[in-house]
Amino acid sequence: MTARVNDEWLDRAWIAARIPHSGSMCLLDEVIAWDAETIRCVATSHRDPLNPLRANGRLAAIVGIEYAAQAMAVHGAVLGANAHAGEPGSRPRVGFLTSVRDVEAHVDRLDTLGGALVVEAERMSGGSNNLMYAFALCDGDRLLLSGRATVMLDAGEAMARSPYPHPAAVRSEPPADRQPE
Repeated sequence: MTARVNDEWLDRAWIAARIPHSGSMCLLDEVIAWDAETIRCVATSHRDPLNPLRANGRLAAIVGIEYAAQAMAVHGAVLGANAHAGEPGSRPRVGFLTSVRDVEAHVDRLDTLGGALVVEAERMSGGSNNLMYAFALCDGDRLLLSGRATVMLDAGEAMARSPYPHPAAVRSEPPADRQPE
C-alpha cells in the first residue's frame, strides 16, 4: 500500500515531481513505507522493454544502484516535505552519489524478474553535507543487490567554491603552450 506524507499519496507522480529524474528515468512507482532513517519503495520499470538503462536489450543487476539512489533522493524529499509542510516552493537539497561500496549482485539481470522490485535504503550516518546509506533490492524474499552509498548534498555549490576545475571543464587537448612536438 502506498505511503502518505502531508495527506499526499507517495506515488509515481509525487516522486517524479520531487527528484531530478522524470519520464522513463523516474524508475520508482511508489513509496510503501518510510521513517526518519529508512525508506522502502516499489518499482516495476525493470520489466519495461523501453527502460532507458537497458543496454543491448538487457538490464544489468548493477543498474539497481540507480534504483537505490533514487530511493535515497525520495527519502530526502519525504523528509523535506514533512519538515517544510505548508511552505510554498520548499524543495529538498540536491544530492550526488559520490561513492558505492560493498556492492554484491546476486543476479546478473533485473529484466528477467517477473515480480516488483522492493528498493530499500537505510541512512546509516551523515552530517550536514554527506550521508551514507545501506541499500538492498529484493524480489519478494530474494536479495538481488546490496551495498552502501555515500551522497554529497549541494555538491554543485561545493564544486563552484573548489580551487580545482570541475571534470567537465577539463579540456581534452593540451593547452596551447604545451602542444606535443
